[in-house]
Amino acid sequence: MTFALVMADPLSSTLGLLALLWLAAKLGGELAIRMKIPAVAGELAMGLTLAALHRQFIAFPDVTLNAAADLLANLGIVVLMFAVGLESTVAQMLKSGAASLRVAFIGVAAPMALGLGGAILMLPKGTPFSVDLFIGACLCATSIGISAQVLREKGAANTTEGRVIMGAAVMDDILGLLVLVLVSGLVSASNGGGPPWGSLARTFALALGFLVVAMTLGRWVTPHLFHLANRLRGEQILLPMSLGFAFLLAYLGNLAGLASIVGAYAAGLILEPAHVRVLEERELHSLEDLVHPLVSVLAPLFFVLMGARVDVGALCQPRTLLLALLLAVLGVLGKWIAGYGGGKNLHPSIIGWGMVPRGEVGLIFVAAGAQLMLNGSPLLSPQIQAAIVGAILLTTLAGPIGLARALRSLKTREAVRGGDQGF
Repeated sequence: MTFALVMADPLSSTLGLLALLWLAAKLGGELAIRMKIPAVAGELAMGLTLAALHRQFIAFPDVTLNAAADLLANLGIVVLMFAVGLESTVAQMLKSGAASLRVAFIGVAAPMALGLGGAILMLPKGTPFSVDLFIGACLCATSIGISAQVLREKGAANTTEGRVIMGAAVMDDILGLLVLVLVSGLVSASNGGGPPWGSLARTFALALGFLVVAMTLGRWVTPHLFHLANRLRGEQILLPMSLGFAFLLAYLGNLAGLASIVGAYAAGLILEPAHVRVLEERELHSLEDLVHPLVSVLAPLFFVLMGARVDVGALCQPRTLLLALLLAVLGVLGKWIAGYGGGKNLHPSIIGWGMVPRGEVGLIFVAAGAQLMLNGSPLLSPQIQAAIVGAILLTTLAGPIGLARALRSLKTREAVRGGDQGF
C-alpha cells in the first residue's frame, strides 16, 4: 500500500524521471566525447534511445509527457542562450567587421535557399509553402559553442579566421532568429486565410525594434542596474540579478513577438564584463563560471527530450532518411559557400566549416516549429521533424570534423612552406 502511494505521488515519479534523464544525458555525452564528437550529439542519440525503449516496452516511461521535466528543459534552453550571449559583446560583434557580416548574410541566405529548394523537391506536391520555408529557416542556424570549442582546442581562436567565424556566428544567430520570427509570423498569418502583410511587417518591426533597443538602451541601463546591485549587502547577488535580468528580457522579447530565447540571448550579449566586474571581484567568481553549472544541469534535459520527441520509426523510413541526408548535404554546402564571403587573404574552407554545426540552435528552431499550427494541424509532421533533426545531427558531427581537418591541413601546408600565420 505504501509503495503504491509512493509510486502514485507526482513528485516521486518526476524525481525518478529526472534521474533517468540526467543519467542518460551524461552517459550519452560521455560516449560522444570519447568518440570525439560533440556531447550534444550523444544527448540527442540517448533521447532517441529512450523513445525507442518506450515504443518497444510499454512499461518503460514516456519521457516526453512529464510537464515538470519539460519546464526544466525549456528553462535550460533559455539559460543556455543567455550563456551563449555572454560569450560575445555588441562591441566585439561590431569589431569583427564587414567580413563577418558578409559571411553571416551568405550563411543565412544560402542554406535557406538550398533548404527551401530541397524541401520543394523532396516533399509531396500540395505541401504548404510555409512548411518548405520553415525547413529552409532551420538550416540558417550556427552553433557558436561547438565551433568555438574546436578553435580553442586547435589554437586558432585568435586567428583572423577564428575571429571572423565567431563574429559571423553571432550575427548569424541574430539574423536567423529574425528569419524565425518572419516565418513563424507568416505561418500564423496563413491560419487566417491569407497573409496580412501589414500585420506581419508590424511584428517584424517590433521584433527588430526590441533587439535594437536592447542593444543600445540596454547597454546604457545595465551598468546602472548592476551598480545598484553592488550596494546590496546580501550574499550571492550576481547570479540571481543576472538571471532576473535575462528572464526579464526574455519576457519582454516574448511580448514583442520574439521567442523567449531571443530576449535571453540579447541579455547575455549586452551584459558586458565591465558591468559585473565589481560583483565578480566581491564574490570571487565570474558570471560565466556561475552560469555554467546551470547550463550543464538543465540544457542536457532539452536535448534528450528533443531526441525523444523524434519519431524513430519515421526517421528509419527511406524517404525521411533521404530527406535528412539531402538537407544535411545542402546545409553543409550553404555554410561552406559562406566561407568565401570572408574576402581575400582568408581561408574559405576554415570559415565555411566553422559555420557548419547547427547543434543546439538548430534544435531550438525545430522545437519552435513543432509548436506552430497550420490550419489546425502541426506545421511539421513527425516525419519532417525527424528529417530536420537527423540533418542537424549530421551537420553537428560534420562541422567539427571538417573544421579540424581544414585547420590541420593548413598547418601542414604552412609547416612545409616554413611559414607561420598563427596556426
